[in-house]
Amino acid sequence: MDLTDFVRSHEPKESAETFELESSKMLDVAVDGTVMAKAGSMVGYTGDISFERKSGGGLKGMLKKRVTGEGAVLMQAQGNGHLYLADQGKEVQILELDADDEISVNGNDVLAFESGVDWDIKMMNSIAGASSGGLFNVFLKGPGHVAITTHGEPLVIPTPVRTDPQATVAWSANVSPNAKRDLNIKSFIGRSSGESFQLDFSTPDGFVIVQPYEEVGPEGDGGEGSGGNNINVSDFL
Repeated sequence: MDLTDFVRSHEPKESAETFELESSKMLDVAVDGTVMAKAGSMVGYTGDISFERKSGGGLKGMLKKRVTGEGAVLMQAQGNGHLYLADQGKEVQILELDADDEISVNGNDVLAFESGVDWDIKMMNSIAGASSGGLFNVFLKGPGHVAITTHGEPLVIPTPVRTDPQATVAWSANVSPNAKRDLNIKSFIGRSSGESFQLDFSTPDGFVIVQPYEEVGPEGDGGEGSGGNNINVSDFL
């Protein structure tokens, strides 16, 4: 492929959508005002866009930073132009939330959402001892578009279900997990296994999004891409 053909075949697509996939792993956001995005996810932008880091405020924000070792996890992009976002080659999933839709997302897996989406970060008391290391979830309430990331193609499982916390990406706001530990499996596999520690979603008529990958928590490499910060949509609000 010569240079001209390469440029033409890989240039941004024209679209009237605010959230548009340039590829399965890159999101194009048409910014006209403000949009929230994961801190560090910007790979490029056109136009006039400024950025400001955000986090849960007050005591909640200070507690989050102290417990997880993180500062702000979100940034506010403001202005006019196109913002290109990606996160370590993960697949991008675009969800459209209606006014009565709420979803809880793992903090590491929130890529971006429109300014009309209500959001908050809350401590997950029911799973504070999770082996994934996660104490906080991001709660998102529509209307508006939300982009989340997954390692590979996700699976959406109806509740009731039990899941590995390190493979759990998000769940519907009408369900909330409790921590369950299987001592027999723990003694057989090892202390850090997700099979020995599980999230129990016992409420029916909800769903849980899981990925074919177990993300290492902050106690692992501690990098920007570390997982384990489970986020519940209602806990963000």
